[in-house]
Amino acid sequence: MSEPDAPVAPDYRAGFVAIIGRPNVVKSTLLNAYVGEKVAIVSPKPQTTRRRLRGILTRADAQIVFVDTPGIHKPLHKLGRTMVREAEQAIPDADLLLFVSDVTRLPGDDDVRIARLLVDVRTPLLLAMNKQDLLAPADVLPHSDAYRALGTFAEWMMISARRGDNLDQLMRLIVQHLPLSPPLYPADQLTDQTEQAMVAELIREKALKYLEQEVPHAIEVLIEEWAERANGMIFIEAVVLVEKDSQKGIVIGAKGSMLKKIGQSARQEIEAHLQRKTYLELRVKVRARWREDEKELRRLGYEI
Repeated sequence: MSEPDAPVAPDYRAGFVAIIGRPNVVKSTLLNAYVGEKVAIVSPKPQTTRRRLRGILTRADAQIVFVDTPGIHKPLHKLGRTMVREAEQAIPDADLLLFVSDVTRLPGDDDVRIARLLVDVRTPLLLAMNKQDLLAPADVLPHSDAYRALGTFAEWMMISARRGDNLDQLMRLIVQHLPLSPPLYPADQLTDQTEQAMVAELIREKALKYLEQEVPHAIEVLIEEWAERANGMIFIEAVVLVEKDSQKGIVIGAKGSMLKKIGQSARQEIEAHLQRKTYLELRVKVRARWREDEKELRRLGYEI
């Protein structure tokens, strides 16, 4: 990490804020809202986030390095166990923990599991009860009381990441609990993700959008070629991995229609992200039971 050259005030604050929660509580939407750009893919399907990634917000008074984490859940395969471990490993490294919950429902097993992980943690802990815009009036007190009873929180706030409710107020609490420190990253850096990693995730996001049932969860995207052409266009060849021949047929679709749909939608967003014309070529390969294969998971960049 390198620091900006510009001097900062002695009361400047900076630190790592780990966003912790069960799947599908809209952690990544909250991260994107704060950073001001899309640095994490989003989907209504659970377990969209598979790896830790950092989104960086630099202000005049503070630099907040948000650490988006996979949803903590009861895993069903080695990939799931790897994802949960990724989330758990973010806890001891954080300067502040932000426990995000879905306040439209009472705490479930995954919320209780997370609370147990945080019992002995000395790091300041904030509770953000998300989706307040969807909360029935009769459920406000019983639901909020149930979440606040899960642990000892320095502060709590009802928010809507989607609509922006109380995000400024929550940000003030976050900054107040960060340590005094100079910036940890250059002021113009928004994420620690490489462009190739982000592009692979954008392709997977479109697969999540258009595919149903178990198929999207069995998908991984691997960038195999990335080259700049003489005309300035970026050529990207990506492989969409699935676990079964039947899934391959679904991803390709009748006469290639589904793969074309995923590719066209992904290319539009990739071009907007890279600010460059892009040629995107997608292929589909079967890697049987890759989510249970340690060697394959390592090859895909997961820490086993």
